[in-house]
Amino acid sequence: MAIGATDESADTVTATVIGGSGFTGGELLRLLAGHPNVEIAEVTSRSKAGKSVGSVHPPLRGMDLRFTEPEDLESVDVLFAATPHGVSMGQVDDFFDIADTVVDLSADFRLNTEEQYDEWYDGHSAPEYLEKAEYALPEINRENLAGADLIAGGGCNATATILGLYPLFEHGILEGGEQVVVDVKVGSSEGGAGGGEASSHPERSGVVRPYAPTGHRHEAEIEQFLGTSVAFTCHAVDMIRGASATSHVFPSGPVSKGDLWKAYRGCYEDEPFVRMAAGGSGVYRYPEPKAVAGTNLAEVGFELDPSNKRIVVFSAIDNMMKGSAGQAVHAANIALGLEETAGLEFTGLHPVGAP
Repeated sequence: MAIGATDESADTVTATVIGGSGFTGGELLRLLAGHPNVEIAEVTSRSKAGKSVGSVHPPLRGMDLRFTEPEDLESVDVLFAATPHGVSMGQVDDFFDIADTVVDLSADFRLNTEEQYDEWYDGHSAPEYLEKAEYALPEINRENLAGADLIAGGGCNATATILGLYPLFEHGILEGGEQVVVDVKVGSSEGGAGGGEASSHPERSGVVRPYAPTGHRHEAEIEQFLGTSVAFTCHAVDMIRGASATSHVFPSGPVSKGDLWKAYRGCYEDEPFVRMAAGGSGVYRYPEPKAVAGTNLAEVGFELDPSNKRIVVFSAIDNMMKGSAGQAVHAANIALGLEETAGLEFTGLHPVGAP
């Protein structure tokens, strides 16, 4: 199906959300509730079982749906798992007993090999599923998502970084081995509803706090899909939604702005959820999380150092949307043969407060 094409004959699909009481679960429910082809069958939460969805997620107060325990679920077409890392790999067989298509939003199936999980996480209890999983980011993996049974959602920091840098590798401006330095600034919602003291407002307010100067787990994801090593650092900032990546790259040969525009337009000109912001006029000249808050959009831009020896790449997303729930729904749409943009058409608001 062409990008943005509409499948008017698409049937309604049924969906279950596992772990629906967290921030990401709430975003999934918000998107699926407005999806023209999805009927939500059940949403689970052990801690909120019996409570209405609206009592936990205020924007969904009009939804006639209550949280249930995650046992004895009905069969559905697609299951979304919005659970912490480590849960899905232990229950993936049970998930496939319930649904034909499983979309996992944790880190459980993002990497390709058991050895990567040994190095970056705490191992993997279901490594036989790793080669079956398809990465959920359509901009780099669309052709493999159609009909996929197991979809692995990307990490928000990795998503922002990969989208910014991918055209440089795809069009040969970078070939691997060049120096790539990435700094990501991310909002408190990345820590989830149970993010703890570091994500509480009094501790988060006013900070620009490095929390992963080296060794962030999303490095493995970035290196896997770009085919090069990166020097990667994260900062927690006084923001609720959003991830902003600034990447400094040093190509081995001269590069012109024309080369850069050709690369980025070549990759993203027809993408429904990527838009360019590269030094135009107005206040928002470069990508900013505020400009995409609540949307499945990614903004990407760049600037070329006058010396032609350094490219600065900017990319911004809403970490809970393009970096999680929105990406999951986009990938599921493709896997299930639905219109790609279904349920994801919201383009943001301006002006808004802090995202």
